[in-house]
Amino acid sequence: MKKNASEKKMQRDFEKFLEKMKQNADFNNYQFEHNENFMCLGYLKTAISQEKLEKFILPYVQQHDYSDLYELKSIIPVTQTQLIDKPEKVREMMIQGFVFVYMENVSTQYLLVPAQLAKTRQVSKPEVEFSVVGPKEAFVESIDVNLNLIRKRLNIPELNIEKLNVGTITKTEVAVVSIEGIVDEENVQTVLQRLKDLQIDQVIDSSYIHQTIADNQNSPFPQLLDTERPDRIAAILSEGKVAIFVDGSPHVLIGPTTLVEFFSAFEDYFLNWTLASAFRLIRLFAVFFSILITPLYVAVLTHHFELIPKSLLGPLVSSRTQVPFPPILEAVILELTIELLREAGARLPTKIGQTIGIVGGIVIGTAAVEAGLTSNVLLILIALAALGSFTTPVYQIGNTIRLFRFPLLLFAHVYGLLGVAICIGYIMVHLLKLTSLGRPFMEPIYPFRYKDLKDAMIRLPFNVQNKRPIQVRPTKVNRPTAHNDDK
Repeated sequence: MKKNASEKKMQRDFEKFLEKMKQNADFNNYQFEHNENFMCLGYLKTAISQEKLEKFILPYVQQHDYSDLYELKSIIPVTQTQLIDKPEKVREMMIQGFVFVYMENVSTQYLLVPAQLAKTRQVSKPEVEFSVVGPKEAFVESIDVNLNLIRKRLNIPELNIEKLNVGTITKTEVAVVSIEGIVDEENVQTVLQRLKDLQIDQVIDSSYIHQTIADNQNSPFPQLLDTERPDRIAAILSEGKVAIFVDGSPHVLIGPTTLVEFFSAFEDYFLNWTLASAFRLIRLFAVFFSILITPLYVAVLTHHFELIPKSLLGPLVSSRTQVPFPPILEAVILELTIELLREAGARLPTKIGQTIGIVGGIVIGTAAVEAGLTSNVLLILIALAALGSFTTPVYQIGNTIRLFRFPLLLFAHVYGLLGVAICIGYIMVHLLKLTSLGRPFMEPIYPFRYKDLKDAMIRLPFNVQNKRPIQVRPTKVNRPTAHNDDK
């Protein structure tokens, strides 16, 4: 009697399960008899590979002899096949690309066979971090492909990968990767704990993770470095840092990181150290120029005429004789124009966007000067500042630089050079308080660590860099170089 009641309950649960699944337009199920047993096979056709179904599942289900699902499980030549007795769990697994098999009146369980449809684009060249020399591979949207690119470069047993699902709705697969024996386990546990504590319904891209596990979520400065280059991830893992892979995202997060790393292009490591150091210094100068030149122009013309050299006074006066606006309004109009052109170029298709950016800049700039709405001197400075902001190798920090020009302009208009100094002071205080996974964001400048300066504003030769960065607290500090054997 108990057996009959159990079978009836299982049958009712199965019928309810089928009714729910039939509400999905992409649900397919086959019902047939096998050795006088009623069989049902079902799947979501948009989630599985039809080739896997016809080659590895259907022939074994229909043509082989078996008495129950336990025997069928051993017959089907597919790994990760499992038996489950809860219809709710079966539905969840089907969404992930599993095929279920059910035998009425024989088994109280469902056999689940993986047959996921893996569609992803081919590995291609980096689009954001492109380099003339060096590897030409970039991450794609598949986490398995991305981890394979790292395994290929770090073919060592110490490479540790821990996976978990994040997002109550999307259940996105996230992998935390590090090298055991080099990484500080505290950094790994910090990342894992923050991911486990996340209360979020969807994770579509790695930027969701970046925004939710950052030490200071209100800061405009990115506190985790993202990259699309497998070679860069392999390099930072060997330094003792942690990488966060997110399924569906071609960008991988790196932490802990520092401010100076955002101005370091990975192509620097493919060049001679003297050239790499010179290019880094040029980038840093370009960034400071981009941030400060317009506020200094407004401050000097509004409050500090005495600072203008006599040789420049004539050209400045003649360029502004027809301009009806004060320097602050003139600068804001041009800055907003540049931002509009940048946004329009980024949102339009590539070929049209390039045309809009070039033609729009030339036409609008020339027309503004001829109409007397702005001075030609400021137009040149704004254009140079825009070029300077483009020299940053990491897109995230470029957005931050664009943002800070506007409060600096406001302070320069109200208080002059003192206002510029006050605004910079506020920014520096914020940066000094900022951390990345609990580690100082301004290291090696603050706290000052001269050993880490070997690969900060400049890059010294590899044979001099015989220590891993102190900031990440690596378990193994020494690393082998051309003149140093790691013990």
